[in-house]
Amino acid sequence: MSDENLSFAVTVARNEGQWLVRSFNDDFSDIHTSINAVRSLRSAEAAFALLCVEDDYFVVVRPVPGGVRMVVSDATYAVEDDFAADFLELRDIDVPDIDPDDLEDAEAYGDGDFDIFADLGLSEDQLGFIIDNEEDWPSDMLLRIAGDLGFGDELEEIIAEITA
Repeated sequence: MSDENLSFAVTVARNEGQWLVRSFNDDFSDIHTSINAVRSLRSAEAAFALLCVEDDYFVVVRPVPGGVRMVVSDATYAVEDDFAADFLELRDIDVPDIDPDDLEDAEAYGDGDFDIFADLGLSEDQLGFIIDNEEDWPSDMLLRIAGDLGFGDELEEIIAEITA
């Protein structure tokens, strides 16, 4: 799909079997913006946020009782990007020990809770396969996740609105 600077933040909630997908303002400077956006949904069923940061990487945020689950598509961005680093730190995951000068050659890898959607039918292995596909942009990966979970059309509409 991509436009090198494509950024978007959406909340996703499932209520009575229907997906509700809404964009929200997030400047990607404070991880609590997305966490609070999801918590404010007060959904009895699944609720999470999908954050695409300049189509460089994505983060999925899913508050749960007693904490926050998350997955980041490329943990190497945490070396120079405070937003990505804050998510890793939230889950007590070490920021990769990579010299910033060597980032260009570093191999991208996802980190976090790969089973974040297991209860919705998207297994840890399936999510890992999506994230490991080096040919897809992060926005494409999120569209694939959304399609697998059943709200791909809704996410595609929001992205179209953002990029119009």
